Amino acid sequence: MLDFLSVYLPEFFYVLCAFVSFDTAYRATKNEEARVGTTLFWALLGITFMFGKIIPNVVTGAILVVMGCLTATKQVRMGAFVEATPEFRQASSEKIGNKIFIPAVSIGVMALILSLIQYNADTAETFFLKLSDFFTIKLFSFGSSSGAVTALDGAVMTGLACVVALILAIAICKPKLSETRSDTSKLLMQVGASCLLPQLLGALGSVFNAAGVGDVISKIISNVVPSGNVFIGVVVYVLGMVIFTMIMGNAFAAFTVITIGIGIPFVINQGGDPSVVAALGMTAGYCGTLMTPMAANFNIVPCAVLETRDQKWAVIKSQLPIALLMIVIHIILMLVLAF
Repeated sequence: MLDFLSVYLPEFFYVLCAFVSFDTAYRATKNEEARVGTTLFWALLGITFMFGKIIPNVVTGAILVVMGCLTATKQVRMGAFVEATPEFRQASSEKIGNKIFIPAVSIGVMALILSLIQYNADTAETFFLKLSDFFTIKLFSFGSSSGAVTALDGAVMTGLACVVALILAIAICKPKLSETRSDTSKLLMQVGASCLLPQLLGALGSVFNAAGVGDVISKIISNVVPSGNVFIGVVVYVLGMVIFTMIMGNAFAAFTVITIGIGIPFVINQGGDPSVVAALGMTAGYCGTLMTPMAANFNIVPCAVLETRDQKWAVIKSQLPIALLMIVIHIILMLVLAF
């Protein structure tokens, strides 16, 4: 059971992602423009999902380089799809109504519920519902309950939530299989190479941390920020999280580097409450997320899906005033609550 939960089930969902990528690659063979490059891109993505566990890391890296080159040379293009008529869209809208949002909402709800389910790490034969550090309910057991309690793999939680959402979407919309395949490929092609950014930027944060970038930043800032000045330390930390998140497109990736380099020496070591500083530091990074095209899953993908005229900046322009206001609020809150 332990191997099933920690190894086989995550791989099952990765294989499902691979099948979607391979189907998109097959659909790309019908492209009129950049047929070879587009097909190769989605096929390579499918290979990394399906065989990523067994192929050497250097091979995966080489595949990503090839995919990057295909994207940089504009060899990954959107295919031509049959568009639904305005009359059909209007009729579908009136028929389904707000029920269209149920599958999307169910992903978040299911992921939240599954995040509360944990199991014993030794055998995975006993399952618990952990509502807090002080309140845990034993759900069921069919064997040993020894070992520390651990949460489900992130891929398992997301995968199960998406399967539930898919079932709900089919039940609500009742689409034909051919329509489902075509629309899935269309959506993935609209997103394009941006679908890789969250994974790559998350890995980049780990690389930066291992390379000691945080220590380098700390040394640079120490030559600029006066020692013991709490106000400047807080401002630099918040702005550092914002700017580094804008560069990397991922607040999680920026958090480790900036907190080690700026947050600890210039805020926490000056008497700041670590829990408050860390919480506000992370959410300050999200202010940067609102203002950068590098956060593709937040700012570029919606433009592609909604087919806005401005394919890169439409969402960012709408979010910019709120993001700037929230930066100021974060600085004030950290000064008031952390000290």
